[in-house]
Amino acid sequence: MRIRRAAARDAKRLTRLVRTSRAYEGPYAAMVAGYRVGPDYIETHRVFAAVEPGTEQVLGFYSLVLQPPELDLLFVADDAQGLGIGRLLVGHLRGEAERAGLTGVRIVSHPPAEGFYRSVGARRTGTLAANPPAVMWDRPELLLPIT
Repeated sequence: MRIRRAAARDAKRLTRLVRTSRAYEGPYAAMVAGYRVGPDYIETHRVFAAVEPGTEQVLGFYSLVLQPPELDLLFVADDAQGLGIGRLLVGHLRGEAERAGLTGVRIVSHPPAEGFYRSVGARRTGTLAANPPAVMWDRPELLLPIT
């Protein structure tokens, strides 16, 4: 597997990965139902994809916003979870953040993903309150230190 900068041609694949994520089933489904990762988004932010060499199948991706420093998106394909891809993406993100001179990256987590972020070194800094109708649940806010 390799990590490369996402390109506009990846937009549909990244959108599909978000919309079909089992992490967003049940009460969370509405959050991603109409979500779109467009070519303009990919060109504006630092979006990186973990791909299978040869096939270029996207196994996961993340988006780092530099100002203010925040992890905007991180998704791993359902059938690729448990293979270390999320950890690999976070390691790559740390390298990108360090090269950009950041000392920390804010993460507003999907509630079920908090444990993963804490396992890679993020620490909880608070809770972002629900904001109906856009977001119907409180979300953990974390900080990923960059050293």
